[in-house]
Amino acid sequence: MALYESRYEVRFAANNLEVRLAQELRFRVFVQEFGANANYVANRRSEFDDFDRYCDHLLLIDTKSIAHSEETPKVIGVTRLMLKAQAEKGIGFYSSQEYDLAPILKSGRMSLELGRSCIDVAYRSSLALHFLWKEIGSYVAKKKVEILFGVASFPGTNLNSINMALSHLHYSYSAPINLRPMALAKGYQSMAIVKPNLLDLNQALSQMPALLKTYLRFGAFVGDGAYIDRTFNTVDVLLIIDTLR
Repeated sequence: MALYESRYEVRFAANNLEVRLAQELRFRVFVQEFGANANYVANRRSEFDDFDRYCDHLLLIDTKSIAHSEETPKVIGVTRLMLKAQAEKGIGFYSSQEYDLAPILKSGRMSLELGRSCIDVAYRSSLALHFLWKEIGSYVAKKKVEILFGVASFPGTNLNSINMALSHLHYSYSAPINLRPMALAKGYQSMAIVKPNLLDLNQALSQMPALLKTYLRFGAFVGDGAYIDRTFNTVDVLLIIDTLR
C-alpha cells in the first residue's frame, strides 16, 4: 500500500466488496462511457468476466472524497494483474483470446499481464494514472517480472478514425520478432493502413487514448496486428514492455 499527496491510496483489493467496487468503475467507464457490449449486470452496474477471480485487483482510492469511507472506499482507478504462475494455475491469460502469446510464453521469462485498466473520468487530468503506475512498478520489482503485457483498446471499431494511430504504432513500435505475438485470424487487422510517407504524427497521437500513450512512454512495443473485438466494441492492440531493455 502507498499513499500519495496525503490523499491517494494505492493498494490491492482486500475483499469481494472491493473487487465489486473495481467492477463498478469498469462498468461506468467501459459500458456507460465507451459503449462496450461486455459482461455486466445492469441493476448491479458491474462489469465482470471469468478472469476476475484469478487476478489481483490494484485499486486507486481517493481518501479525501466525500463519498469515501473505510467500509466503502472511493475507487477512482483500477487495473488487474495476473502473473504467469496464476495464469498456469487458472484459465490462462485474458490476452490469449485475441493473440497468440507463444513468443512470450516460450521465452521462459517471468511475465505479468495487465488488464481492465481505467481511471474515473473526473480524475484523468490529475496524476492518478501516474500513482497507479508507481505501485505497479513496485510490484514488478518485488516479483522480479521481466515482461509486462496486455491489450490496450481504442473505443469503437471504426478503423478510419484511428488509421494514423495504428499505422504509427506499426511502423515505430513493433516489438522485436522474438517477442511479437500475432493477433488471432478471427479478429486480425493489419495496422499498416496508411503509407509511411502519408503519416501525420500529430494526428496519430491525437487518435490514441491517453492510457495507450502512457504505456508507450514506459517503453511499450506492440504485437503483430490489431484485434477487432466486436463483443467489447473496441479495436485492441497488444502492448509488451521488456523491463530488461
